[in-house]
Amino acid sequence: MSKTKKKEKTFLEKVEEKLEETAKKVAKEAKDIEEKVVEKVKEAVESLEEDKDKKEKVKKTPKKKESKEEQEKSEKEEKLAKLKEKAKKLASSIKTDDSDLKKRVRPDEEEKKDTLIPIEDYLKSSIHLGTRAITPDMKPFVYKRRADSLAVFNTTLLDQRMKEAGEYLSQFSPEDIIVVCKREAGEKAVQLFSKTLEIKAFTKNYPAGILTNPNLATFIETELLFICDPWTDKAALDDAKRIKIPVMAICDTNNYTIGVDFIIPGNNKSSKSLGMILYLLTKLYVEKRKLKVEIPPISEWIDCWDSLVPPK
Repeated sequence: MSKTKKKEKTFLEKVEEKLEETAKKVAKEAKDIEEKVVEKVKEAVESLEEDKDKKEKVKKTPKKKESKEEQEKSEKEEKLAKLKEKAKKLASSIKTDDSDLKKRVRPDEEEKKDTLIPIEDYLKSSIHLGTRAITPDMKPFVYKRRADSLAVFNTTLLDQRMKEAGEYLSQFSPEDIIVVCKREAGEKAVQLFSKTLEIKAFTKNYPAGILTNPNLATFIETELLFICDPWTDKAALDDAKRIKIPVMAICDTNNYTIGVDFIIPGNNKSSKSLGMILYLLTKLYVEKRKLKVEIPPISEWIDCWDSLVPPK
C-alpha cells in the first residue's frame, strides 16, 4: 500500500476517533444534563407534594378540632343523660312525703296554734339555744347551728316533749318526787316549783346518801328524781341509779343521757330557760292532776319577762 493511502487511512482513523470521542463526550454531557433535569424535576415534584401536604394539613386541622369538639359535646350529653337517669332512679326511691321534714324545721299554722305557748315565747326564754357541743344523745333534738356555732333546738320538738313531760310527771304524786338543781341559775324557779306543787327540792347542795343510806336521819324514799342537769346533778343521778328509780332530766345539747329515763331537751344553763320549763311543767302538772293550786304568773318565774324581746 502506498504511503499516501496509509496517510489517508491514518487521517480517517483519527477523524473517526475524534468523532467517537466527541460523541461520547456529548453523550456524557447530555446524560449529565438529563440527570440534572431529572433531579430538578424530582425536587420540583417533591416541593409541590410538600406544599400540597401542608395545604391538606391546614385544611384538615380545623376539621379535626371541630370533630373533637363535637365528640366532647357528644360525650358530655351522654354523661348528662346518664346522670339524669340516675337522678330519676334516686328520686323514685326517696319518699316524697315531706311532712316530717316540715315538722322538724318549721311547724305549720295548725301546729303553731296547738303549742303550749306561742313559739315567740319559747324564743324569748332562750329555751331553744344550746351549746357549741352536741352529743350523739342530743343530736335528734337539734335543728341547726347558728353562725356563731351555737346549736339550736327544734322548737316544735321542744313543745312536744314538754307536753309529754307533763304527762310523765303527772303519773307521780307530789310526795313521791324530788327535784335537784345545783346550778344557781335554776334556784329561784326550782324553789317556786317546789312551793307551788309541794314537791321536795334540793338546790345548791345535794346531801350525799340521802336516797341510799337508810341510817341517815335525813334519809327519804322517793319514786322519781327530777334533775336540771345530768352533769352538775351527777351525784343525785348516781344515787337514783343505785336504788333503781326513774330519772327525768333537763338536758342541753352537751349532755350525755346515760341513766336518764325521760329527757326534756332545752337550755339548762339560763335562768330564763329553766324558769320557762318549770313554769310549763307546773301548769301541765296542775292541769293533769286537776289540782286546785294558784300558779304564779310567768313574770315571777322569769325576772323582767315583759321587757324581753325574742332573739333574732
